[in-house]
Amino acid sequence: MANKSSVVDAECTAKVPIPAEKPFLKTFKSNLKETFFPDDPFRMFKAQSLKQRIILGLQYLIPILQWLPNYNLDFFKSDIVAGITIASLAVPQGISYANLASLPPLVGLYTNFVPALVYAVMGSSKDLAIGNVAVASILFSDMLGKVVSPIDSPREYLSLVFTATFFAGIIEASLGFLRLGFLIDLLSHATIVGFMGGVAVTVCLQQLKGLLGLTHFTHKTDVVSVLHSTFAQTHESNRKPAVFWINAMAPLTSVILGTLLVYFTHAENHGVRVIGHLNKGLNPLSLTDLAFGSPHLSTAFKTGAITAIVVMAEGVAVGRSFAMCKNYHVDGNKEMIAFGLMNIVGSCTSCYLTTGIFSRTAVNFNAGCKTAMSNIVMAIAVMVTLLCLTPLFHYTPLVVLSSIIINAMLGLIKYEEVFHLWKVDKFDFVISMSSFFGVVFANVETGLTIGVTLSLLRLVLIVARPKTFVLGNLPNTMVYRSTEQYQCAQTVAGILILQIEGPICFASSNYLRERVTRWIHEEEDRIKSSGGLSLQYVILDVGGVGCVDTSGISVLEEVKKLIERKSMKLVLANPGNELMKKMYLSKCIEEFGQEGIYPTVAEAVNACTLMLQMNLNPGEVNGDRHNNV
Repeated sequence: MANKSSVVDAECTAKVPIPAEKPFLKTFKSNLKETFFPDDPFRMFKAQSLKQRIILGLQYLIPILQWLPNYNLDFFKSDIVAGITIASLAVPQGISYANLASLPPLVGLYTNFVPALVYAVMGSSKDLAIGNVAVASILFSDMLGKVVSPIDSPREYLSLVFTATFFAGIIEASLGFLRLGFLIDLLSHATIVGFMGGVAVTVCLQQLKGLLGLTHFTHKTDVVSVLHSTFAQTHESNRKPAVFWINAMAPLTSVILGTLLVYFTHAENHGVRVIGHLNKGLNPLSLTDLAFGSPHLSTAFKTGAITAIVVMAEGVAVGRSFAMCKNYHVDGNKEMIAFGLMNIVGSCTSCYLTTGIFSRTAVNFNAGCKTAMSNIVMAIAVMVTLLCLTPLFHYTPLVVLSSIIINAMLGLIKYEEVFHLWKVDKFDFVISMSSFFGVVFANVETGLTIGVTLSLLRLVLIVARPKTFVLGNLPNTMVYRSTEQYQCAQTVAGILILQIEGPICFASSNYLRERVTRWIHEEEDRIKSSGGLSLQYVILDVGGVGCVDTSGISVLEEVKKLIERKSMKLVLANPGNELMKKMYLSKCIEEFGQEGIYPTVAEAVNACTLMLQMNLNPGEVNGDRHNNV
């Protein structure tokens, strides 16, 4: 027996090392850095003089200081073309989205002036175009319109809009400063696809008011309420047949053509609703309009929080997408700080929520923009409009604004992505469709809540139900892979090899205990039916276990005892640093012994196979610590 044991000892490979203990503060600092500073933003300050560190720090906090010193005439030529191009979109879209948010048209123009200047100074994207968006507009109209009527109490409603924008800016800037940008990742891609699609349908339905010239319309956003409001007023439309064709042609006309048609035909006297008089002048201060003493302050905060998360996710994603095309990096946390500051400043200068816009950014990118200077050019163009051109919008028909919104919204309905979700991941498809129908048949808040809830449920299921696989040996190799994925993988007689992919924690401990037991029962039934060698060893490949807690350690001990009661032995293979450290500190490692833990699956299989060939049972191999069952 001693000779056999020495042979086994000689065959055993190097022991799995136990990580050295680190001081608590050092470990805490390391974990903090991994959580909040994965990009190591302080790397640039290393080996730099104090003066250089100050310069780099200012450039990091205020990105315009980084690119402005190297700015040249060629860049300006490209940026001025791009800026004027996106300004041609910003003016009509700004007015249109303000109308969608039940706000005065001038607020839409104000919103495309000041925030764009702030972002040009603080933003890290070269391509992102700033402005008000339909999603925030419909959220404001839906959530704030429930507590204060924009028609009956326009001043109070406007104050709540500015207050919600202020709160949104505070939340965005705080998340950026605290480097909590990972929170917006809770909005999964599937949720965003479904949510945006639902919002697009909702917004398009809301434009029936402008397209049909209805004077009374519901502020609810669900499809049932909108269609009911539409059909209930079909007899009240006050258009006359002579000018009805203007409304019919609206989707194909521009703001200029629509304005000229109304002006020369005097269609406003025949039932075609127009914007009306707009005052000249730049953004008035609105700091005193922030309604911190309002009884609806909680609603304003809730609205600001929800819209902040949604538009941040959209804005950061848009910026990163176009940055990849030009091979430069966009810092998500710096972007959130920029968004937050521009909305805080905007709320004090008669603006409502702004973010990066995909459609306008695409135009900016294709127009050849080089830097964020294009946003400054756009802001200057809007400023000129505010100072000189606002009277020209007097005769712009609202139906044109509706057609502009519909045209923009149709691009948010991503049919191809929905089909892609169905093809690749059915659960993602369910999340997307649930969010979509929640928006369409209830409201935007409900749709977003459903999408986020289902996404979090999936995350919980991934943690609580980690995948387990039976591994087999690939012929003529020392590699072990899933027998389900690799049909040629061969199981090893007398040995069951299981792989765990996921955390072993309180949420998954009971499941893993039951699942491992089930795998053992299924293997025993297979052996009985085939007449093979009885099961003697269970090897757990724990290389995919990146996280383990005290409940996870306890379940390993329980599984070990369950297996030993069946006269088998549990062996661990490929344990990571975290698992070995927790096993050592909990003294669980003493239960397994070094002969029960191996660096790789192949070495564990070799050791177990050798002991099987020598016809040794687990109790004899473990020495005096265990008796035969």
